[in-house]
Amino acid sequence: MREIHVSAITDAVKKLCMEANYDLEVDMLRAFDRALQTERSPAGRQVLQILKDNAAMAKTKKIPYCQDTGFVICFVELGQDVHVTGGALSDAIDDGVRQGYTEGYLRASIVRSPFDRVNTGDNTPAVTHVDIVRGANVRIMVMAKGGGCENRSKYKMLTPADGLDGVKDWILECIKTAGPDACPPLIAGVGVGGTFEKAAILSKKALFRELGSPNPDPAIAAIEQEMLDRANRLGIGPQGYGGDTTAFGIHILTYPCHITSLPVAVTIECHAHRHKEAVL
Repeated sequence: MREIHVSAITDAVKKLCMEANYDLEVDMLRAFDRALQTERSPAGRQVLQILKDNAAMAKTKKIPYCQDTGFVICFVELGQDVHVTGGALSDAIDDGVRQGYTEGYLRASIVRSPFDRVNTGDNTPAVTHVDIVRGANVRIMVMAKGGGCENRSKYKMLTPADGLDGVKDWILECIKTAGPDACPPLIAGVGVGGTFEKAAILSKKALFRELGSPNPDPAIAAIEQEMLDRANRLGIGPQGYGGDTTAFGIHILTYPCHITSLPVAVTIECHAHRHKEAVL
């Protein structure tokens, strides 16, 4: 049994929160470059270049890429041969968020209750999902999820009779109704199957796949590409100014489901797709 002290988890989360807000991952930067090669709209190209320049300034100056520094979503893959010592895993993650957002001068966007709307002052708590996996490592995946695009995420319980065409239509409807409010070019994480809550979690987790990489399942990869092509024919374009680049990617995860059900969740992510991960 391998022991990992909570302080190591806190330090990792603190660093990931700060880096996610300052330094976009290379998959996002490549997405900007690809879009600049194909975007035909002058306004669209101008917006894409501004976003790319903004990313460079954020990294150089160590300032947030976006003023909305997000709700911290944390996926943890906890090896079954790991014993976390010195405290609770959830407390360690929240301590990391607290330190990262306070010391990194990142905006506190979380209120303690959906009703009294009192700000917690340090962007805690995070939303944490833990999976027990084989091995003796801890993989921590952090996303700083902006409020505007999160508000455009949707869920629908389709029937089996709706089938694949129903799933496709719902994905496109979510992207169309998100429009400029989701700060496109957007990424859609899609969870299909499971139960009410499982589909939603899958839709979030799907966003951690490297942007531009094909789905391991060729059949689902073909659906993703079809939906991406259809989304980019909507004409919404970068930041809603019109153009060919409404979406950077569509990522789908599936799970077995009940014979009477076809749940579909779509998490909308904006161009500030701030995600980082570390393995302890």
